[in-house]
Amino acid sequence: MKHDATDTHTLAAPYTLDALEPGERGAFEDHLRTCAACRQEVAEFDATAARLAAAVALAPPATAKARTMAAIEGVRQLPPRVPTQASAPAFGSALRRKAPALALAAAVAAALVGGATVWQVRHTQDLERQARQAQQRLDAVSAVLAAPDARTTHARAANGALATVVTSDRQNKAVFTAVNLPAPGTGRTYQLWLDHDGTMLPAGLIDHDGTVILAGDSADASAVGLTLEPAGGSPQPTTTPLLLMTLPT
Repeated sequence: MKHDATDTHTLAAPYTLDALEPGERGAFEDHLRTCAACRQEVAEFDATAARLAAAVALAPPATAKARTMAAIEGVRQLPPRVPTQASAPAFGSALRRKAPALALAAAVAAALVGGATVWQVRHTQDLERQARQAQQRLDAVSAVLAAPDARTTHARAANGALATVVTSDRQNKAVFTAVNLPAPGTGRTYQLWLDHDGTMLPAGLIDHDGTVILAGDSADASAVGLTLEPAGGSPQPTTTPLLLMTLPT
């Protein structure tokens, strides 16, 4: 990532994301020794990046353990015993008598293994899709954090949640991160808003700690709001804002 010498103060985000070339990184670290403002910016971006890592983590499905334990029942753990030569005739006679039952058992086992295989394939595909979606979200968020004009704003909501907003006018995007956000309650959700000349426009939903990219044109917005709304969101705020963060101009 190349930057002009005059852009040194804008390198806090790419430095935190390890997006600088070796020469730029060394020069910026020299700059950090004498610039308290940039040290503060780096500390803030470090905290935001840590929250992002938690936000994109994928938890296994709640049913994964039960399905795995059930599938184990159909997996043979030990190889069959091989009879000695002396007992071969008796074994052959017993095998003929038990052939129908063994055939039925084999059919049942095949069905179980087939079902487990189908489930495993679908489960793997679901995980891969979730991983791709998570990576896409992380890439989009990282692009905002690494923007040369990225700016950070912090605030505490009325319900005690800590909020961070990172904006980039060049990309016309903003990233919202919430920590210690209380559960919204049954049938409720938190909704984000962008203030455009006094008009609050919907900017997305968030119902737990994490990070989201705000929908809408953040470059023209003057503030970010957070309200508690009915599940699914509202076209306009229906409750007093829990948070109204003024964005830097």
